[in-house]
Parts: sequence; C-alpha cells; structure tokens
Amino acid sequence: MGFEWILAFLALGLVVGFMAGLLGIGGGGIMVPILTSIFLAQGIPVEQVVHMALGTSMASIIFTSFASMRAHHKKGAVMWNVVKYMAGGVILGTFAATFLATYMKSVHLAIFFAVFMAYVSIQMAIDKKPKPSRELSTPPSLFGVGSLIGIVSALVSIGGGSLTVPYLVWQNVDLKRAIATSAAIGFPLSIAGTLGYVINGMMHSSGSEMMLGFVYLPGVILISIVSYFTAPLGAKMAHTLPVGKLKKIFALLLMILSIKMLTSVI
Repeated sequence: MGFEWILAFLALGLVVGFMAGLLGIGGGGIMVPILTSIFLAQGIPVEQVVHMALGTSMASIIFTSFASMRAHHKKGAVMWNVVKYMAGGVILGTFAATFLATYMKSVHLAIFFAVFMAYVSIQMAIDKKPKPSRELSTPPSLFGVGSLIGIVSALVSIGGGSLTVPYLVWQNVDLKRAIATSAAIGFPLSIAGTLGYVINGMMHSSGSEMMLGFVYLPGVILISIVSYFTAPLGAKMAHTLPVGKLKKIFALLLMILSIKMLTSVI
C-alpha cells in the first residue's frame, strides 16, 4: 500500500471520529462512499468495491462504538434492559443481511445506500424529533424492531443510531438515554456485521492480499487508530461549535457523497 493511501485512510479516520463525536452519528455515511472511491482508484473490480467498503466500514465502527458505549456507561445513561432485548434481534438481523448483501450487485447496494442516506440527510437537516407518544414496547417487539434495524444497518454499514434513537424517543425514552442506549446496541451490531462480511467475503471473493473476507485490514487499522482518539475531541467541541448549523452542512455533505458513490459504480 502506497504512502498516499496510508494518508487517505488516516485522514478518513480523523474526519469520521471527529464527526461521530461532534454530531453523534456513526461514520458509515462518510466511510462507505469514500472507501468505494479509494478501492476503485486502487484497481479493485467494480463488482466488489461496495461490498469491501461496507465490510471495512463495519469493522472500523467496532472500535469507535466500543469507546462510545464505554463513555455512556460510565455516565449511567445506558438502558441495559432495552439493550438486552434489542441486541439479540440486532445481531440476528445484521448477520443475516450480510448474506443478502453478498448476492446483491454493487449498483443495487449503492442505490439502497444513496436512498437511505438521503433520508438520513433530510432528517438531520430539518432536525425533527418524533413526538413521544407511547410506552416502551414489550421484549418480543423490541427484538423484532432490533432485527429490522440490524438488516438496514448491515446493508448501509451504519451503527444503527439514525434508526434506534428516533424509535426510542418515540417510545418515551429521554433523548440522552436514547443516544446512550443506541451506542451500546451499536457495538454488538458492528461485531455481527463484521463477522458476516468476513464469512461471506471468504466464500465469494478471491482473497486478495491483506483482506479478511470483505474487510480490508490495513484500512480498518489506520481508520480506527485515528478515529478512536478524535471522537472524544469532537464530543468536547460539541459544547463550543454551532452544532445546529454544522448538522445542516453535514447533511448536504452526506447527500453529495452518496450521489458520488452512486455515479461511480453505475
């Protein structure tokens, strides 16, 4: 791997970690389009670039989600009773969806990613919160919703926060506790997704150098090393920077990156 690619992965980790801490979002929305461009520039066949981007992004999320979960747990904000019931569904849905993703063409995955990120961008731009209108669901319902969140998260390689947080707020959970609980759910989600992309990659890819299934190991290491340390910095800056305005700018960036990814594989 050339020096320019090392710098690219380090820069990506810096941005991903900082934005995750600042705006409370996972890095998949940034990582997947940029990783797709990097892998295309490295000469990876277009049929595999999106799968590699999803797998590498999911593996990178493990480390930042663990750091986030630990920080929220120290503050006593995680609702572990909710995590207990949703995590099982999330793990099952995420792992199963990686098998679906493997049989989807890159262009179809790119379309699904672009559509979902358009939804996330609009949600972030208008910053509309769902109205708390009902009590927390029963354990079977939490398991079922967790499964659906896991399926979508695996197909777009996110930690699930853009779905889990609104759902919990709608269930009359305080926003801060919803974010903390979502962070805790994101950790097993990312592990299940990574395992799925590793297994499926081993069965369907050529086993390129420095690859573990669909996971590009040097990229994961370089992104994670930087993002693990920049995420706390972003969280600290959230108290001084105009987060509201930054969210609107970031929403536009997500939209542009998604469109670029879509056009690059068509």
